[in-house]
Amino acid sequence: MTSDTTRHVIAVRGVVQGVGFRPFVHAVATRLGIVGFVTNRGGDVAIEAEGPAARLDELVAELRVGPPASRVESVVATAIAVRGGDGFEIAASEASGDAAVIAPDVATCAACVDEIFDARGRRFGYAFTSCAACGPRLTIVTGAPYDRERTTMAPFTLCDECAHEMADPADRRFHAQPIACPACGPTLRFDREGDALSGVVAALRDGAIVAIKGLGGYHLACDALRADVVARLRERKDRDAKPFAIMVASIEGARELAMVSDVEAALLASSARPIVLLAGRVVPDGIAPGLLDVGVMLPYTPLHHLLLRAFGGPLVVTSGNASDEPIAFADDDARARLGPIADAFLVHDREIHARCDDSVTRVVDGAPTILRRARGYAPVPLRLPHPLAVPTLALGGHLKATFALGDGDTAFVSPHIGDLDYQAALDSYRAALSHHAALHRVTAVRVAHDLHPDYATTRIAEELGLPRVAVQHHHAHFASALADARVTRAIGVIFDGAGLGTDGTIWGGELLVGDAAASVRAGHLREVALPGGDAAAREPWRMGVVFDRELGLELEPWLARYGNRAWQVARLCASAVKTTSAGRLFDAVAAQLGLADVASFEAHAAMRLEALARSSTDREVYPVEVARTGGSKLSGSTAYTETHRIVAPQPVATPMVMDTLSIMRAVQRDRARGVEGEVIARRFHSTLIEMIACACTELAAEYGVADVVLSGGVFQNVVLANELPVRLRAVGLRAHQHRAVPANDGGLALGQLATLAALDARDGGTH
Repeated sequence: MTSDTTRHVIAVRGVVQGVGFRPFVHAVATRLGIVGFVTNRGGDVAIEAEGPAARLDELVAELRVGPPASRVESVVATAIAVRGGDGFEIAASEASGDAAVIAPDVATCAACVDEIFDARGRRFGYAFTSCAACGPRLTIVTGAPYDRERTTMAPFTLCDECAHEMADPADRRFHAQPIACPACGPTLRFDREGDALSGVVAALRDGAIVAIKGLGGYHLACDALRADVVARLRERKDRDAKPFAIMVASIEGARELAMVSDVEAALLASSARPIVLLAGRVVPDGIAPGLLDVGVMLPYTPLHHLLLRAFGGPLVVTSGNASDEPIAFADDDARARLGPIADAFLVHDREIHARCDDSVTRVVDGAPTILRRARGYAPVPLRLPHPLAVPTLALGGHLKATFALGDGDTAFVSPHIGDLDYQAALDSYRAALSHHAALHRVTAVRVAHDLHPDYATTRIAEELGLPRVAVQHHHAHFASALADARVTRAIGVIFDGAGLGTDGTIWGGELLVGDAAASVRAGHLREVALPGGDAAAREPWRMGVVFDRELGLELEPWLARYGNRAWQVARLCASAVKTTSAGRLFDAVAAQLGLADVASFEAHAAMRLEALARSSTDREVYPVEVARTGGSKLSGSTAYTETHRIVAPQPVATPMVMDTLSIMRAVQRDRARGVEGEVIARRFHSTLIEMIACACTELAAEYGVADVVLSGGVFQNVVLANELPVRLRAVGLRAHQHRAVPANDGGLALGQLATLAALDARDGGTH
């Protein structure tokens, strides 16, 4: 920007999250006496502004900060011809061929909360109150650019008062597309007679389970302090042990249930309003069986605020679905699927166009990290380190599925969809894929997917008929972590449950070194048998048998519990596929300690083991054994056909092997001595941390790399996620964790895009 006083006209383009941004620009420009206009133009907000150079500098400075619910990523100013004119206006959105940015749903702002509790105002008690700074976005948008006629608010004709507010530059509802009031907007309806809100509160107090139509789908709600009601919800929902989330009215209410740090309080109260995992203080019975943490969230819609204040206590607010199904969002489908679970329904007549579940977060190593990226975060665009040569679709994995659309250096990662083992989830995935491709206006000309041929996403990739690139599972995790941390080259500690390796075995405890374009498999956990394949994840006792057999121990304890099945597992070990899975290692230790012979949900045994470890202050470390062995027999294939390429870590001559048998031997020795389970669990975690630190120290010296990225579902373990970075920093390394996308398979799609972008940049072409 120039500093002279000559009048200039500039075009400012800033990629933003978008909530309330155009009214913000209008207010700033008007205050500064700048003339021109602001509009939505494809993926950006475009501004033409004319005024003294010093005032334009002020405008640009304020744009870089933006309003509270927006995220300005870039502001570029260029001089253009002077047009003249009077005043500053919000112009109609302009269609363009560029990818379109759609804002996520945003929690109700403080001004709107005050308004719904102001008995003097016309929106007193109104459950659909919003303004330019808050309210629904993604879940009501039917097309881009974002204007009322392309939302599910289009059928609601504005009354005169709302129309005046929307047109008044001095009003906070200026250009607020979801604007409504009791005279012209959506309405609530409860199954039972009388006022909807008072009726649902009475039902909840009576112990009812209520299906509530929310922002991105239906929730099932009940009194969190009634153990009998929570147990009934578990039985009906077929959710034996997986934790429920609790909604409380305020930060003070959260502190009655859990420990809440300042960082956690800020995360709870942020505009995204995610579920935040907190260390429990007094967790009601049945909410999180066998675990120390509780998922807590604050109200994020006017209906929630009204409901929580009227009810006067915490509510279980969980996704409206049966176990493993996608959240219900269409009214007829919700009635059909939730009818056997809910005692009553609280509904409204504003259509939900796209389902979107609640986001899940926690604070790790002092900063927020996302475990499930959905409402409040998706589909905020993420930046790739390199631009893609062509528009690209990345389909992610099979569990915790997401997909990503890439255009240039922009990645639109979808909201969390879920596991694709069931037809309903797969149908939801396909529908979301079609919707987001149209919404963001990205027409992909190639597709990236996982290497595993049996993943549903791999089959979808085959159906699309586009050139395909298969990115090996753990390299995708690695590339995702690099992109998230904005690191170019690093050691990758990639620990998860399972991912197909290029040697036909199941990987899951990997040490990679390289960049997003290419990596080497420099080390891994010791290979052991995986009897029964996926059955081992559902029945952790199988891995207990495997490690006892590897150690040459008697199998009588397993035979006493499982009889002939234990013999069958032992016999299978000789011919079973091999695995380096860190997840199955956690299962084995949990099974040895009797925590979860059968897993009710993914990572159930590992979560129980983590909770047990956190209850001990012991810091003893078992012996650590890290050795070099002969190179693994990887194919290193880079191409099947011209339209199907493979990107995977390459083998090294002598990979580092972290010997898990030394850990399991020490675990068994402690058990024989009668050492308490929580102490053993704690020592296991401490030893794994030390083993990883030793391996990374050696690899750092060998490869001349000081950065370490951590990825894979195992790094949702709070002990590892908090303590391993501290240990790595103590030996002079820089540790990086996921923040913008999950460490679990929800981050794979970003990694697949980042891999192709890096290859395009490296080779100057298209892969």
